[in-house]
Amino acid sequence: MKKRLSILFLVLVMGIMTACGTGQEAGGTENKGSSGNAGSESTSLLDELKEKGTVTIGFSNEAPYAYQDAKTGELKGAAVEVATKVFHNMGIENVKGQIAEWNQLIPGVKAGKFDVITAGMAILPERAEQVTFGEPEIQYGEGLIVEKGNPLDLHSYTDIADNPDVIVAVMSGATEVEFLKEMGVSEDQILEVADIPATFSAVQSGRAQATTGTEMTVKMALESSDQDALEFVEDFEQPAIKGVPSYGAAAFAQGNDELVEAYNAELKKLKESGEILDLITPSGFGEGNLVPNDLTTEQVIDSLK
Repeated sequence: MKKRLSILFLVLVMGIMTACGTGQEAGGTENKGSSGNAGSESTSLLDELKEKGTVTIGFSNEAPYAYQDAKTGELKGAAVEVATKVFHNMGIENVKGQIAEWNQLIPGVKAGKFDVITAGMAILPERAEQVTFGEPEIQYGEGLIVEKGNPLDLHSYTDIADNPDVIVAVMSGATEVEFLKEMGVSEDQILEVADIPATFSAVQSGRAQATTGTEMTVKMALESSDQDALEFVEDFEQPAIKGVPSYGAAAFAQGNDELVEAYNAELKKLKESGEILDLITPSGFGEGNLVPNDLTTEQVIDSLK
C-alpha cells in the first residue's frame, strides 16, 4: 500500500513540475509584448508618437511643397502645413523635419529614419508597393524652364522628343523622368541630377537646354533664384498621359495602418471644412490645386495601372 502511494505521489509531483515548466515557457514566448514584460501588448507607432508628442517628417528641399527656410531653418511648404495641422489635431504637437534627397525619402521612411514623408509626393502604383500613401492632399501639373528667350522654341515634352539635340535636366527620382520617356524623349536626352538648383545649373552651364518639374516647384524656384538667364514657359502644353495631373499625399512605412487611418480621418475633416485651402494658399496654391473630397488614393492608383 505504501509503495503504491509513493508511486502515486511521485507521479503527482512530476505532473505538477511539468505543468509549471510549460506555463513558464508559454509566458516567456507568447505572452510578452515588445517591452518583454509578461502580459504587456506591443505598442503601435501611433501610440509611440502620441506618447512622445513628436513626429519626424522626411522632406526634400522642394518649394512650395516642403522646404527649409534658408534664413530661419524652419520647415515650410504646403505639404508641411497640411501635415502639421493634421498631426496637431491628432494630439502630436511637435513636428521635427529631416531633409533628404528626393530619391532617399522612400528608403528613409521604410528604414524608420522618418515617421512619415510629406513632400507633395505623387501617388504612383510602383511607389505604393513600397509605402502606404495617405489620401490625396493636393493636385498639380508640370512646368518647363528654358534659356531666356526660348531659343529652341520648346513648349511641350513632344517638342523635346522631336529635337534629339535637346538635353533636359530632371531631379533624380522625380515623376518627370517617366513622363518624358512616355512622351517619346529618349533616355540619352535625360540628365538626372540631385535637386532643383542642380537642374538650373545644368541649363545655365549648357549641359542641358531645359529642365522640368512640377509647375509650382520650378516656377517658384526660378522666381527666388535671382537670375535672368532662364525663363518659365508660360504656354507649356501639359502632357496627355496618365499621372498628369499628379496627386500628392503623405506616405508611411507599410504596416502602420493605425497611424495612416488616424491621419486620414483628420485630413478628411480639413478637406470637408475647406480649411485645407487656407493651409495651402500661403504657398502659392489655389482652388485649382484642391483634390475632390471623394477621390481616394485607391482610385488614383487604379487609374494609373
